[in-house]
Amino acid sequence: LCLMAAPGKVAAFRLPPLPTLGEIIKLFRLKALKQLSQNFLLDLRLTDKIVKQAGELKNAHVCEVGPGPGGITRSILSAGVEQLLLIEKDARFIPGLQMLSEAAPGKVHIVHGDILTYKMEKAFPKYLKKNWEDEPPNIHIIGNLPFSVSTPLIIKWLGNVSKRDGPFVYGRTQMTLTFQKEVGERLTANPGSKQRSRLSIMAQHLCTVENCFVIPGQAFVPKPEVDVAVVHFTPLVQPKIQQPFELVEKVVQSVFQFRRKYCFRGIETLFPENGRLKRTEQLMMTANVDPTLRPFQLSMSQFRNLCNAYRKMCDEDPSLFMFNYREELRQNKMTRSLLESTGQTEQTEEENQL
Repeated sequence: LCLMAAPGKVAAFRLPPLPTLGEIIKLFRLKALKQLSQNFLLDLRLTDKIVKQAGELKNAHVCEVGPGPGGITRSILSAGVEQLLLIEKDARFIPGLQMLSEAAPGKVHIVHGDILTYKMEKAFPKYLKKNWEDEPPNIHIIGNLPFSVSTPLIIKWLGNVSKRDGPFVYGRTQMTLTFQKEVGERLTANPGSKQRSRLSIMAQHLCTVENCFVIPGQAFVPKPEVDVAVVHFTPLVQPKIQQPFELVEKVVQSVFQFRRKYCFRGIETLFPENGRLKRTEQLMMTANVDPTLRPFQLSMSQFRNLCNAYRKMCDEDPSLFMFNYREELRQNKMTRSLLESTGQTEQTEEENQL
């Protein structure tokens, strides 16, 4: 469902008097749903601060994800944007957003839909496209994301960055998003930090990632149990690991599968049981990585070497990339159960014959 604002533009834009966010919440009887991990940010000083992290937005095209009652929306409009696309999954918020749309004629386009399935490659005019090597386009993605959506969404968008599709068909589109404080710390963690994780590598090998500031939980309604980090992403011209996204993700996930053990243990899971030790040693030697380092101690260049070495092994054995360690464990467990069951059956038959 798409709801377009009335046509026409205003020369000098300024929001007319509107109900406060608190009044809108009361007017439409809005309530943050715990099952959707919704938390409203009603302090316009903080929403202005979030929008400021996105950079210069005058005459920009902006997509806001999950606007809710419209706090950040107001700050974006006040920044003088050319066009604002609002993508909101929860139908309860649409009437309040329509009030903002009517207050900013011709500027706001509301989509009632799910950002995880919305086709972002058609969200903006084609003339805004820039070459990847050029400066980022005048397009920005901003969102106070529900905690339940933030991690799968940033992984999806990082995959889009790698393939230069989705919102990145327009060039190196910048993003300013909120996450749980701990997730923000993981996204920006350096080698040696205990917060270093899969997210650190996947984000930093594709983007410049900046943890801008932290918003205390008590600033939200209702108050979440955690603080919230505002994180800014700018895609890199050249990724630090020049391999397909799926390959990098598989290697990184495997390494961090046993984050407290030596990295050797996680890398083992890239290979089938038959020949596992030999292939793991071969990979570690080719990549020149110390097998006794913990996953969080590995540098980006070491992850790059591991991915490059693994890619070479996959080129030599095309079936290798399709290997799934968890599936092997499941099959082994089923086989053991079957053997135990067969053994018990045979024993019972022998007892019956006595």
